[in-house]
Formats: sequence, C-alpha cells, structure tokens
Amino acid sequence: MKKNMIALLAGISILALLAGGCTKKQTVKNDEAVVPTVTAEKAEAAKQAEKARLAEQAWLDKQARLAEQARLAEQDRLAEQARLAEQARLAEEAKAARKATAENMLSAVYFDFDKSVLRQDSRDVLSKNAEVILKSMPGAKIQIAGHCDERGSAEYNLALGEHRAISVQKYLTTLGVKPENLSIISYGKENPAVKGNDEAAWAKNRRAEFSVVK
Repeated sequence: MKKNMIALLAGISILALLAGGCTKKQTVKNDEAVVPTVTAEKAEAAKQAEKARLAEQAWLDKQARLAEQARLAEQDRLAEQARLAEQARLAEEAKAARKATAENMLSAVYFDFDKSVLRQDSRDVLSKNAEVILKSMPGAKIQIAGHCDERGSAEYNLALGEHRAISVQKYLTTLGVKPENLSIISYGKENPAVKGNDEAAWAKNRRAEFSVVK
C-alpha cells in the first residue's frame, strides 16, 4: 500500500513537471511570435515616414523650381522692358534731332507793317524752304505760325497773324509742297521774337515761322 502511494505521488509529480514544461514552451513560442510582428510594424512605419519625407522633399524641390522659373521670367520681362524703354528713348532723341535739324533748315519770312502780302525777299526764302521740304522731308507735317508786332489789339493781331500764315501756306503749295502736310496757327502779338518797342524790334516780330510737328 505504501509503495502504491509513493508510486502515485511520483506519477503526479512527473505529470506536474511535464505540464509546467509545456507551459514554458508555449510562452516562449508566443514571445517569439510577438517579436517579428513588432519589428514589421516598425519597419512599415519607417517606410511610410521615408515615403512622406521624399514626397515633401519632391514638393519643396518643385516649389523651388517654380520660384526660380518665375524669377528668371521676371528678370527677362524687366530686361525686355528696359530694352524697349531705351529703344523708345533713342528713337525720341533721333526724332527730336531730326526735328531740330529740319526746323533749322527752314527760315522765317517777314512782313511789312499791317500786311500779309509776301514781299519778294520772303518769296525767295520760301522757294528755298520748299526745296528743303521736298528733298529732305517730303512727308513731314509742318506748322506755319503767323506773328505780329505789339501794335494793335490782340484780336486784330490774331487775325493778321492767321492771314500771314495762310499766305505762306498758299505760296508753298504753288511750289509743290502738299497742302495736307501744312497747317497754320496764329499767335498774334503774344510771342515776340525780340523784346522792344521800336521799328527794329517790330520788324523782326512781323513774321511767319516753321515747326515740324510730325
């Protein structure tokens, strides 16, 4: 009986040991299964983080390229604007120089007191002016300005200055200058060429002058 009891206890002990060993093996197996799962999650998280970083870097690179393209385009626009402005300035200077040269080539003509009839010396001057216009500036638009001396009313002198300009215009057209290229204006006594109230000054103020307007 005693032997049987000992054998029974020994059997129970062996079963307990076997059960404990299985539990430890199962725990180890479970731990071994958790480790690969955690490692995979970390790897995936790192992969996604790198993907996001690369996407952000690509976006930043694109923005930098666009900004550089915009800068270069603006630089080109400003350079073209400066070129056109310089071109316009040079053209304007050339135009002003041609205008000044042309006006210097056209001489004023003078009139007797209270007259708008052309004198012979004025006709001679206008013949030379017509030759210059036809040879050097056939398409130029020329304005003829009539002037008077200080004597007489402003209204009277405006009318007299206009008659003087018309006389010059008509004579130039007889010499071949196109009438559509000639315009007239009267300043009366408002723009004297010479200050003074004697005949020497008055004689220089009774005149018709030329300006190139286009």
